[in-house]
Amino acid sequence: MKQVEIVVLGCGFTGSRVAERFLLRGMRVILTTRNPEKLASLRERGAEVVEWDAAAPEPLPIPNGAVVLHSIPSVLVDGQYTDPTPRLLQALRGIPSRFVYLSTTGVYGRARDVDDRTPVQPASPREHVRVEAEEMVASGPWSTLILRPAAIYGRGRGIHVSMADGKYGFTGDGANFVSRIHVEDLAAHCEAALQSDLTGAYPVADEHPCTAREIAQFCAELLGVPMPRSVSVESVHDTRRADRRVDGRAIRNLLGIALRYSSYRTGIPAALSQE
Repeated sequence: MKQVEIVVLGCGFTGSRVAERFLLRGMRVILTTRNPEKLASLRERGAEVVEWDAAAPEPLPIPNGAVVLHSIPSVLVDGQYTDPTPRLLQALRGIPSRFVYLSTTGVYGRARDVDDRTPVQPASPREHVRVEAEEMVASGPWSTLILRPAAIYGRGRGIHVSMADGKYGFTGDGANFVSRIHVEDLAAHCEAALQSDLTGAYPVADEHPCTAREIAQFCAELLGVPMPRSVSVESVHDTRRADRRVDGRAIRNLLGIALRYSSYRTGIPAALSQE
């Protein structure tokens, strides 16, 4: 890959790990965040940190020809979901050559079995704004790849954390399927995507979708805590109500990705050991 600038818009759980990968390559990495102090370690390693808030954006100058990862999610504001993408694109000063957008498998709506051929079927307001964001990114004057990750977990985030804190409960009998991707494997997808000229939109997931009850039982045994109780559907976030099995093989094959954690059964113990 030629030495172009890497810009990570929204350098959070996933974006910070992508930044680390390119810093190790000795590349110029520009990061945006609302809280620069949280990225002090990346700044010390050579990243340029720009304070920028998508909720009230100032002009955002980026180098022409830069390669951009957009990982700022939609948020709930005054009871309505809103997505920063329209404001973000209007704020850009400079035209990227490549734009990779981290969306969500939520755009597939109620589809139970998802792969690279599954059409988007947004059912909720949150899902609709994400589809609209995807369309806006894809309409820009750059090469676009959209990655749609399943539930992201890793050190400090995931069911193993919420169960340890006694804050997890599955709905009904826990028979709904959930797919996941370890954050390090998602970062590997992003790294490869930013260096690729592949276009389109693809789901990202590991090789082991499982039921909510299955992973809860695994974590209960691993952590030595009681099985969580069933809770009402209304009491959980809509992302926890999904019943979806995601096949991420297509994008892995196209980008040449080998998963480090093909299943939560290896990914969660690794996350716990790092914590």
